[in-house]
Amino acid sequence: MLKVDLALGAAAGLNTGDIVFQLVMFLILLALLSKYAFGPVLGMMKKREDHIANEISSSEERNKQAQKLIEEQTELLKEARKEAQALVENAKKLGEQQKEEIIQAARSEANRLKDGALKEIETQKDQAVAALREQVASLSVLIASKVIEKELNEQEQEKLINDYINEVGEGR
Repeated sequence: MLKVDLALGAAAGLNTGDIVFQLVMFLILLALLSKYAFGPVLGMMKKREDHIANEISSSEERNKQAQKLIEEQTELLKEARKEAQALVENAKKLGEQQKEEIIQAARSEANRLKDGALKEIETQKDQAVAALREQVASLSVLIASKVIEKELNEQEQEKLINDYINEVGEGR
């Protein structure tokens, strides 16, 4: 059969020996390429694929960490705002409390000063009344001594009383 094929190939102008030789050379070249070229190229491509997969997973992990940090920072910011609001509220309450304390202290001081002034007025009044009593007593004694010194008639008695009244009026 080989002879028939060779004969047919020769008749048709096909050279089967060249075809077989080229086929064997192609297979040898394919084996050499797969051993020396495809292996390293496929290895490099596998390394590149692994590297890209690692970069993608690493990027996804960093993205997750960044999202987690963003959430944590957001929570911290919310807490800081709450604390700031609480501080402002406490400061307002403290200010109101101090305001009330200052007002209360001022009222107490005003009441104390008022009470002191009233006591001072009462003391001055008591002293004035005492002084007036002393003057009235001394004038009464003076009047009595003058009445005793001379016996007066009605006109002299009236004149004496008027003089003493004028004297007491000037003494005030």
